Amino acid sequence: MTFTVLVPDELGVRVLSDVEGVRAVKYDVGAPLPPEAAHAEVLVPKFLQSTDPSEFFAQLPALRLVQLLSAGAERFIGTVPDGVMLSTCRGAHGGSTAEWAIGALLAIYRDFPVFERARQERRWDYHVTDTLQGKQVLVVGAGDLGEQFRRRLEPFDASATLVGRTARDGVHGVDELPELLPHYDAVLVVVPLTDETTGMVDAKFLSLMKDGAILVNGARGPVVDTDALVAELSSGRLRAALDVTDPEPLPADHPLWTVPGLFLTPHVAGSCTGHGERAYRVVASEVARFARGEEPRNLVRGAY
Repeated sequence: MTFTVLVPDELGVRVLSDVEGVRAVKYDVGAPLPPEAAHAEVLVPKFLQSTDPSEFFAQLPALRLVQLLSAGAERFIGTVPDGVMLSTCRGAHGGSTAEWAIGALLAIYRDFPVFERARQERRWDYHVTDTLQGKQVLVVGAGDLGEQFRRRLEPFDASATLVGRTARDGVHGVDELPELLPHYDAVLVVVPLTDETTGMVDAKFLSLMKDGAILVNGARGPVVDTDALVAELSSGRLRAALDVTDPEPLPADHPLWTVPGLFLTPHVAGSCTGHGERAYRVVASEVARFARGEEPRNLVRGAY
């Protein structure tokens, strides 16, 4: 038996053509779906798709699985029809986002943006900088990304402590955050966006961070209370590195553009060379399991 899988690009067609029992058919976002959509059982939405995903579902009467190219599923949770499975691409982008977080911390501690501004102004701004060595980083989110970050951090002679939804061996529970936050030099947030995590990093959370600490958001913008963060950065008490913001993209007059102590990138942590190939390796594995009658490993249950 052959399953039809709708994919948004030629890379998906090439990779999934090697999966036994699968026929991959390309569709174009914004154009009518191909005739094969009438019996397609799997849909792979475009990476970081901006259109409403629910507009596809009425045209896919045989749909049984929505397989994402992203680890984040917040735009799809609650929109997928009853009886249709939703699977993320967990494991594809964790390494890239962890790499971004390491780079952001290095840039801040070693004053790279300061030196770049001096270069543009033709000033030889010699000064001693801080270092990542010896720093203790609290990682809120103990999934693939948190583990990937810890593995990359330790060779810099720094340490990471993981926090998950509930405590387990080697992982603190989220209920322990009030006791943990005051003791860490940096806090990396890499949780999925859910009702529970929206606004998690609020004024209280930030107030508990030690003076001079760095907040790093590699999750989603709404996890952080933007107004509360702007207030802390404006006071100079905290610093931050953001790859995601709320709102996103930022309006031209938003205070985050000019607030001091901020390293900002435009949601590019996972967008680097080879991201498509890494994502489709996970997709191929998940679709192969589906074709064998097994549940995907990254199946979303409830809010994740």
